[in-house]
Amino acid sequence: MKFLLTLILGIAGVSSLYSADLAPRPNILYFYVDDMGWGSIGPNGQAERKAKGLPYVRTPNLNRLAAKGVNFRRGYGCHVCSPARSSQQSGFHQGHTFADRNDPNNAKKAMRSDDILMGDALFAAGYTTGYWGKWGYGGSKDMVDPKIENIQTLPTSHGYQFALTELHHVRAHTFFQPTLWSAPAQKGAVGGLELIPNSMAKYARREDYPESPSYQSHPDYPKTGYCDDAYAFAALDFVRANAKAYRKNGKPFFGLFAAQIPHAPFAEVSKLPKWNEAYKGDEGFSDLPKQAQQWAAMVTRIDAHFGNILAALEDPNGDGDKSDSVADNTLVIFQSDNGGPGGANNTVYDANGGLLGNKGSIHEGGIRVPLIMRWPKKIKAGSSSDQVVDVTDLLPTFCELSGAEVPLGIDGVSIAPTLTGEGIQRQREFIIHEAGNGQSIIRGKDKLVRSARGRKKKAGPVKFALYDLKADHGEKTDLAGANPNLVTELKALLLGERVDERHGFANTYHTWSGEGGALTSDANNWSDYQYANAGVTYTTDDGAPQLSWVAKIENKGESKAVAKAEANLEFLGLEIVGSSSGAEQVLKLGSNINLIGRNEIRLSQGGQLKLNGGTVSTLRWIDIAEGATLGGHGQIVGDVNNKGTISIEGKGLEIDGEVTLGGTLSMKTKLDETKPGKPMTILKAKSIKGSFENTELEIPGKNNFEMIVGYTGTSVTLTAKKK
Repeated sequence: MKFLLTLILGIAGVSSLYSADLAPRPNILYFYVDDMGWGSIGPNGQAERKAKGLPYVRTPNLNRLAAKGVNFRRGYGCHVCSPARSSQQSGFHQGHTFADRNDPNNAKKAMRSDDILMGDALFAAGYTTGYWGKWGYGGSKDMVDPKIENIQTLPTSHGYQFALTELHHVRAHTFFQPTLWSAPAQKGAVGGLELIPNSMAKYARREDYPESPSYQSHPDYPKTGYCDDAYAFAALDFVRANAKAYRKNGKPFFGLFAAQIPHAPFAEVSKLPKWNEAYKGDEGFSDLPKQAQQWAAMVTRIDAHFGNILAALEDPNGDGDKSDSVADNTLVIFQSDNGGPGGANNTVYDANGGLLGNKGSIHEGGIRVPLIMRWPKKIKAGSSSDQVVDVTDLLPTFCELSGAEVPLGIDGVSIAPTLTGEGIQRQREFIIHEAGNGQSIIRGKDKLVRSARGRKKKAGPVKFALYDLKADHGEKTDLAGANPNLVTELKALLLGERVDERHGFANTYHTWSGEGGALTSDANNWSDYQYANAGVTYTTDDGAPQLSWVAKIENKGESKAVAKAEANLEFLGLEIVGSSSGAEQVLKLGSNINLIGRNEIRLSQGGQLKLNGGTVSTLRWIDIAEGATLGGHGQIVGDVNNKGTISIEGKGLEIDGEVTLGGTLSMKTKLDETKPGKPMTILKAKSIKGSFENTELEIPGKNNFEMIVGYTGTSVTLTAKKK
């Protein structure tokens, strides 16, 4: 078997559709906070608390952001920090990533060179990219002399050109790290990053930088900076410079500010000058528990930093003239990684908005997060949505908006059509979360929670609880006993997402290496997979295809190639693609052979999939690109989106899903199987939208007949007609 060792740096495998001829694409500015509960912003509860005269946290800039954009009331992150960042960047949920929970080794292994992350995709699409704040992967936790431990997992190895960051989550358990990692770095720096002092000195006593909320020029500001102040000013510099560049040459930018606020420790903020300035004069504030005061001050501090950066979108050169604004075509996102922790922040301010549980919980208080998006050019101001949006959905959304190819097999689904009002919004049937030994699945209004198995030898059976989130978002009433069939259905979907695998399980990447006519069941026709670093092997897979595989069958030769499946196949994601020289690549299924692509099957330029009476199934869709072909006869379970060719043979195709037609239709059924004037059904589906580009078909050898293509809402027919 050919061997694939994943120690390659850079962004290989990311397809770019970037072209100077593309319509102006949006800049993307993403604010990401740490441990800020769903109810911590005005529209999710703080405005109501203010109206009732209760203690409330001030977030004026985030409230304005929501007033000018959309508040997604059912936004989801993960239960704790490390999985949230892994899922955010990769588009895979916890069942398919190494970082399925907080783990001391996540910094060494969470990201791989094979993973296509946000930075990879946006850089390949022609964006200038930046990252500031808590990254959490790739470096050691040593406070005095940290080292790079895995180059594969660094932001600079995944498309981020500019960075000021923390590479280990333990070092992020203070806001006063003595050093931070920075890029661009000096030539020869390991991983393209170098350590620099955590200092605000270069921003002090400067008229071109705001004093509030940092007060960095104050004589009592500490020599070692409060890291979120440093991150915020680095982000401000980036936005100012690249907003000007966007106005000048149209080159878009992507920036992600991942603040540590309001993660513990809370007390450190009180070491800063004027730390509670925003709450001066508030009757009763000084009587609140110290933790509540500190937490509120932290949230308001980061809100003010966001406000300064948003102001730079409106006025990049800071001269008061907003004619150079880029805000209209900048998508701004605000989100938290997980719910807020327990403690005074929750008891005093109801930071989790009355949801059950806190950070670390599989319940809504641990995983539902505030999520706001503003894009004046596209999004209706002041809108609110109950659409479920998971953190894994952002990568494919950014890809679609930027023109980059969506990474194969990921769990996230683009919401770009929802934001732009253009195109068809693909549906995501469910989302998955893990927390310790518990897991959950949310599908529409229904949520199934699978309880911990327990660590003792005589632990009881796994328990399930079912909630109706529309009627009971506080998860107070367990409906499992009254709905056993629904529990069974959701349980099967949940376990199918690999949430019960060993700790550290992740998907693997494979490529086809077989010669023409080779069998797909033979492991020797596929690349092996090994993920290793610094002498430690984290995972290997040298077998035949299985449900954790993200795989590509690609023709790398000059002539047509055929891969044969004589046994059932299953993948997480599968792509079939022809060669760059135009040679076709065919996957030919044997008689009654079944193929599963759980998340997707992608037929790209020159790729062909031929059924022979079996079933091709996916929980999502089969995409047929221009120049690709789906052919044969049999059953398909899942949606089909055609821009290429559907070639019908025998009894045709029966599709248990929605079909969106475009492209062309070809036919190999013999004419004597039809009767002139009588429609013959060649394709059935749950629903059919659109039509083929060709309205008639010529039948080889029967020049006196033509075939007329007809449509109903659920079928495509052919009718033979004499010329």
